[in-house]
Amino acid sequence: MAAREGQWSLEAVGDVAKKDLTAYLQENGTLEFLTRHKLNGKLPNIAKARSKEELVAAYADLVQTQCWASEADREADRAAQQMSRATLEENKQEEVAAPAAAAAPERKQFTLSTMKKGDKTNFPKKGDFVKIEYHGFLEDGTEFDTSWDSKKRRHNPLRFKMGAGKAIRGLEEALRIMSVGEKARITIESEWAYGKKGMPEAKIPPNANLVFEVELVAID
Repeated sequence: MAAREGQWSLEAVGDVAKKDLTAYLQENGTLEFLTRHKLNGKLPNIAKARSKEELVAAYADLVQTQCWASEADREADRAAQQMSRATLEENKQEEVAAPAAAAAPERKQFTLSTMKKGDKTNFPKKGDFVKIEYHGFLEDGTEFDTSWDSKKRRHNPLRFKMGAGKAIRGLEEALRIMSVGEKARITIESEWAYGKKGMPEAKIPPNANLVFEVELVAID
């Protein structure tokens, strides 16, 4: 597949207004790309905070690395925002509503958007050891954990046993429906993440929804 080209040539992009260039990068870059170049946040604030040289360098990196956000990525972001609003509304309702019946089925508290298809044959189950490559983000794009080794420029896959409490529930539940080779963006509500306590040592605040970009590398 031919490499995707940017809207402007590298020679002409220096003449583009900072606000227009910032908007283009935010609309077209992946979450990982935006985090790497510190481009997450409200457009006016980012356009003001980043220099023209930084924005031009980010544009050149976007074209070179091909970190273009797919429609699935954008749909996942919209879904995450809608889920966050829905969660706030549910919390308000729970304060005044009677407790739900004990027999009510438990609601799935994550969404999954496939970025790359897997083999659709091998799915992990309880007791299996899995290897994953991942980036973990807060909803504002702040990266709190990753398997990427920036010095060696490669991933060091995380290996753990399913069902042994080594990963948060939302991540394990999502992995159960992923097949080997599949890459997905997973948005996990706080209750299936670190809940009311958060995880201060990883700078995860209380009641934080989390976003993971995960690839299921192997099942042992």
